[in-house]
Amino acid sequence: MSASALADEPGFLEALFARRAVLVSLIVFLVILAAVILAPLIAPADPSAMSVRNRLAAPGGDYWLGADAFGRDVLSRLLYAGQISLTIGCGVALVASVVGIVFGLVAGFFRRLDGPVSRIVDAMMAFPDILLAIALVAILGGSMINVIIALSIVYAPRIARIVRASTLVIRELPFVEAAQALGSSTGFIMINHVLRNIVSPIIVQATFIFAYAMLAEAGLSFLGVGVDPSTPTWGTMINEGRQYIDQAAFLIFFPGIAISVSVLCLQLIGDGLRDALDPRIAKEL
Repeated sequence: MSASALADEPGFLEALFARRAVLVSLIVFLVILAAVILAPLIAPADPSAMSVRNRLAAPGGDYWLGADAFGRDVLSRLLYAGQISLTIGCGVALVASVVGIVFGLVAGFFRRLDGPVSRIVDAMMAFPDILLAIALVAILGGSMINVIIALSIVYAPRIARIVRASTLVIRELPFVEAAQALGSSTGFIMINHVLRNIVSPIIVQATFIFAYAMLAEAGLSFLGVGVDPSTPTWGTMINEGRQYIDQAAFLIFFPGIAISVSVLCLQLIGDGLRDALDPRIAKEL
């Protein structure tokens, strides 16, 4: 059953929110998303405005979350940095899903291409994620687009393996054989009969990749090989604040909390979607 058909069933929302933690996570993540989108309206100050007199000011007063080493408002920078971090996470999830779907469908549907494509996917997954990402960013250069491309290459094999495994099963089912016998084109069969029936695991995995990409971007930025240091992200904020950890630990604490809470929420939402979109688990719930 496709994800859209299952989502229309009356029990989908009940299954999705069977655990209260999933509902709370969705609400918290939507609040974070709304806050970063509305940053130009709710940020208390210009994120790039400096005030040397107030450098490393403690949280409170005019600086609700304190000021960094250049006297810039941490809360404002946190909101604007969230736009970049969430954009990278969402971009990686979308691009990796598209690339993974293409490779997975090709490998699963065409027997002659299964071997070569699977070997490429396995070889890519043999490398640790962060090391492969560092190498790709070093080759492509440090920018938001290049980070999205690099992390998409890193995480696309995860989608490809899931799509391939599901395609291998579905292509042998009677309705696919019937469509082939009726003369339906290969592209039509792959999209309308195969892809539509494997949307559920793709959505779940894309949610997890969203979270993984945010963590990976923070790691790259912390190591100084991510986006341009002048572009605020939660990772670059941690990188900038680490040298002042003895004087102003809040410079690391607040962006660290933002990353942790966002990733935890995405992971719990992904777990909820997996339970709700899997008919076998949904019936147990």
